[in-house]
Formats: sequence, C-alpha cells, structure tokens
Amino acid sequence: MGSLHMQGTAGEERKGQLSREAVEEALTLRHGRTVQEKLKAGKVAVAGLGGLGSNVAFSLARIGVGSLHLIDFDRVDVTNLNRQQYRMCHVGRYKTEALKEELLEINPYLEIRTDCVRMTEENLGELFREDEIICEAFDDPECKAILVNGVLETFPEKVVVSASGMAGYGRSNEIRTRKVTEHFYLCGDEVSDSQEEPGLMAPRVAICAGHEANLIAELLIRRRDNDGGQTDIKEEMRRNQK
Repeated sequence: MGSLHMQGTAGEERKGQLSREAVEEALTLRHGRTVQEKLKAGKVAVAGLGGLGSNVAFSLARIGVGSLHLIDFDRVDVTNLNRQQYRMCHVGRYKTEALKEELLEINPYLEIRTDCVRMTEENLGELFREDEIICEAFDDPECKAILVNGVLETFPEKVVVSASGMAGYGRSNEIRTRKVTEHFYLCGDEVSDSQEEPGLMAPRVAICAGHEANLIAELLIRRRDNDGGQTDIKEEMRRNQK
C-alpha cells in the first residue's frame, strides 16, 4: 500500500478560535515556562494509532508536545470504538487523518505530520529520521519487534517507548514502566494476551497508554543539552531501571 503524507497545523485562526498566545499561556500557567518550553520543543512519533497510540497522542497533544508524527495505514472500524479515541463519524476514515483532526481541535497550533503507510524494515529508516522519541503502539508482535530492533540499530541515539500486555480488566498495578536498555523502555504487564477473553478493553489499555505518555513527557522534560548540543536524557531516567 502506498503512503499518504501530510504535514502542518490547522492554518490561520478561525472565527472564535483562541490565539496561539492564549493557548501557550494557558499551558505555561499549568506546567511552568521551563517545562512547557521543553514539551513544545519535543518531536515524538506515535507508530500505531489504535487503543494505545490514539490515547498516547491525545495526552501528548493536551500537554502541548509541539511536534507529533502519526503513523498508521489502517482505517477506523466500528470494533475500534470500544477503546480507541475515535467516534462513530470516523468509521471508514484513515486513522491518521481522523486523529490529526481531533488533535487539532484540542490544540490547533501543534505541528502534526502524518504517514498513512505500513511500517516495514525497508521504510523504517526514512520514517523515523526526524523524530526524537518513538512510541511503539502496534498490535502485531512482529511489527513491534521490527520497530524496536530496527530503530535501536539504525538510530542508536533515539529512545523507543514500547508496550506489551494490557489486555482484560482489573490488575491495574501490574502495569508498570520498566527500563530494558539505555534507550528502550517497556510499559505493560508483559503477560496478558489480547487474543484471550475478554480481549482489549478501554480502561486497562488507557492505563498502559498513560504509562507510555507519562514516560515520554518525563523524558522530554528532564532532558539537558550536552557539550555537542544534542539532547541527553540518560541520567535522568535511571529511576526507571527498578
């Protein structure tokens, strides 16, 4: 399947829409200027826009992460509505365009880039070249492995935040964030299988998505410039090793 690539914000202010300054000031009042500047400078890719990815993207948009890269090839199906951030009116539409539309309703001044394409070993390098942190939110274990292994090998300086195990209900405290390697973090219970009853349900999926989004926010906020002018987030995240 070919790719559909879109980029940009919602454009000029519409009638009744708050100004960019008003939106940014509101975020600054909530988060503090230093924190908000770091979030605004962030460049995050969300690969897979289902229950995990759509919820992660909503959280990152609400806190004002300035640049989001949305990647998925699929269309919204009625079976997605039990856990994903779509509505009945989106059924049949590409997830990339439906989610971008929703996020720009939250904050019309975000930079949102979309790629309506299936990620493969061949296009992975080009897809994630401009991103700082990559959130893996695929359903398919093979796609998860391709992304994690491919990004860590191709871009050793980038950080991957992945997920495994969020099916069913209850057992909220079994979902956790774990540091696997220097640039790879894993969220979930690492056990539950989405193919077993009762499958994937909104509350527990959202908890896992919250772990991913919360970690991404912390990585962006706690980064600091090293001598080479690049973002260094290693030392600040050592607490997640436990």
